[in-house]
Amino acid sequence: MSDFLTMGGYAAFVWPAYGVAAVLLVGLLVLSLRSMRQRETLVDSLRRSRDRSQAEAPQGAEVRA
Repeated sequence: MSDFLTMGGYAAFVWPAYGVAAVLLVGLLVLSLRSMRQRETLVDSLRRSRDRSQAEAPQGAEVRA
């Protein structure tokens, strides 16, 4: 097990590289989830706005979105 952890003498380079990669991947995940939630909120508000404008339109009038 010790041989694996020392990585043949390159552990000082390998383990920090794994750490940096893990931090970057977690950061990308967080940013992606935030962006997705913001876009879902925008889509919901646009849909509500469209539904309101269609409900307020007179009968027979066509509202194009």
